[in-house]
Amino acid sequence: MSYRTTTTLAVATACALLMTAQAAQAQTKTLYIGMNGGNMERTYTQFVFPPFEKANNVKVVVVPGTSTDILAKAQAAKGKAQMHAMVLDDGIMVRAIGMGLCEKLKPSANLSAVPPIARLKDDHAVGLSMGLIGLGYSTKIFAEKGWAAPTSWSDLADPRFKGKVVVQSMPASSFGLSAFLMFNRLKGGTDKNVDPAFKAWSTSIGPNVVEYIPNSSKVVEMMQAGDAALFPYTLTQVELMKSKGMPMEFVGPKEGAVVLLTAQCVLADNPDAELAHKLVDYLISPDAQALAMENGSYNPVNPKTVLKGKAADEQARMNAILKTAATLDWDVINAERPEWNKRWNRTVER
Repeated sequence: MSYRTTTTLAVATACALLMTAQAAQAQTKTLYIGMNGGNMERTYTQFVFPPFEKANNVKVVVVPGTSTDILAKAQAAKGKAQMHAMVLDDGIMVRAIGMGLCEKLKPSANLSAVPPIARLKDDHAVGLSMGLIGLGYSTKIFAEKGWAAPTSWSDLADPRFKGKVVVQSMPASSFGLSAFLMFNRLKGGTDKNVDPAFKAWSTSIGPNVVEYIPNSSKVVEMMQAGDAALFPYTLTQVELMKSKGMPMEFVGPKEGAVVLLTAQCVLADNPDAELAHKLVDYLISPDAQALAMENGSYNPVNPKTVLKGKAADEQARMNAILKTAATLDWDVINAERPEWNKRWNRTVER
């Protein structure tokens, strides 16, 4: 074979490979999923999405924000969804389903494995991770003060903690809302009748609160500054912060921690529904659930997930607390919440 022929073949092969690479790149699709930033975005982007991206020649991009932010974006684009899927706290997800923003999920082996508590509204959404809202506290401050660990939601009103309680604003947060509703139950109220909590808050928990904050990211900052000793928080967040050396601990109050389901759905009228359904189904597979738990402490909803070591220990603790956990009536809460928010802003965060 002549030098010219060899050179011609090499050039032709290189061109073919380049065209193939360009064609593959051109075919790579992008899926947009709305979810919390911070640890959730990091965990899923670095550890959970890559196997799906590789298997499906797709790039999954996170649109970060709180559940309220993501819902607002989805609502603004209703009828022509710009995101393909979204992850929201359970109560806000129920609202999203009621707005017609979510497609019904397709039957699958993974979906069938998920227990009914984590499947919402005739399978228009499914849990991504299972959480618990209880009480987080600074072990450093408690030790310095000689305080015993909290045991009850009523501890938020204990005079010992005056000026050392941080609560997330109820209108913006499931954490603050859960604390409010569990305190309401202690006062004889129900998820529909919250008068007892509103009447008692200003003379009980209110004087202990150093600040009402808009989201959970400020809790650790305030704890490190010595301003936050006790706060409504999740087991997941506490375990994450402990792994980073933060002196804090979680307590499931004796009246019950509150189940917090982080749920996901496929946006209705999105530009690539088939692939979006495939992504959502993958995220509840045992493999994806294990990656999320082992790398971000996101407790699985799929009971077929196999965990090892520290992740298995954390899940065992979660399962123990779940036995006495409380659930909230989101249909009632969502119907009443706009009025509660106004009342909260008028009487609590004045």
